[in-house]
Amino acid sequence: MDLVGACRAFVSVSEHGSFTVGADAARMSQSVASRRVAALEERFGEQLFERTSRRAVLTSFGRDLLPTARQLVQAADVLLHEAESAKRKPWRLAMPAVCPTAGLARLVAEARAHAVTLEVRVATPAQRQETVHARQPVRSHGEASGAPAGRVHAALLAVPPGEATWSVPLGLAGAQDPGVRRLYVETLRPGRTTTGPAARIWIQPEDDVPHIRDPLTRLRDAVGLRPAQLTTTNDLAHAAAEVLCTPDLLLCSPAQAEEFGLDWRPIGEITLRRGYALATADGRAQHIEARLGEALARCLGARSGTGTTGDATAGGTGT
Repeated sequence: MDLVGACRAFVSVSEHGSFTVGADAARMSQSVASRRVAALEERFGEQLFERTSRRAVLTSFGRDLLPTARQLVQAADVLLHEAESAKRKPWRLAMPAVCPTAGLARLVAEARAHAVTLEVRVATPAQRQETVHARQPVRSHGEASGAPAGRVHAALLAVPPGEATWSVPLGLAGAQDPGVRRLYVETLRPGRTTTGPAARIWIQPEDDVPHIRDPLTRLRDAVGLRPAQLTTTNDLAHAAAEVLCTPDLLLCSPAQAEEFGLDWRPIGEITLRRGYALATADGRAQHIEARLGEALARCLGARSGTGTTGDATAGGTGT
């Protein structure tokens, strides 16, 4: 027996003095209300109403039980309200700063279609790692430095491609078309007669992680580049401006190159990829991936791996 539903019918009929009106007020048919009240009476072994042709009058037993039945119905209503409120609470997700604002907006919109109220927090790889495991605060996307920070429920962690659910290819992008299919880092080696600063490769914060930075550093040393030719920046806009104004190159994804109006090529000597895996504070990563996996892939500019490492959609490689 649905005890709450039966008590709801009992309370509504008692308040209106009629099975017809009471059932309508409780948004159920008269037959359903009658069955539910009858089920209560059978369970308790006593009548709750004295039924007449026009009215339903409480018996003394019914009057004794009415206050408790009303409390049960009110408690159930409170529970339902709290459940709905809990579902609408923002689910905070720490995302890479390389995701464009339009992509983040589409991600939030798609999450709503899955009954998830998503609140995006942009953070560096180190901040995302620390935040999801230590539950330390991380600031909202666009939040001022002095604004209060919140806590996240999950984060997209930067991981090696072999451990990734999603991956995005990295290459070198410059202001000019290099006229080749691949850019070889060794071509940036200054000649003996070179004067002035040599062309630099800019690494943005998202790629300042061992599985990307270290292979590129080893390649720099192997082909004879100067140490300063590989530069990490905390200001992506500044680095992109340098690339637009000089022969410098930006280590980035094809989507980022397109965003800045740069010409992107894969690196000739090595293959580099950003890898991402979802980590949650409550261990619900698979549940979230099932609902938002494809939306996350689109926001990152990648394909969902579906059990294997995904690749970003190829583009901007030229001929």
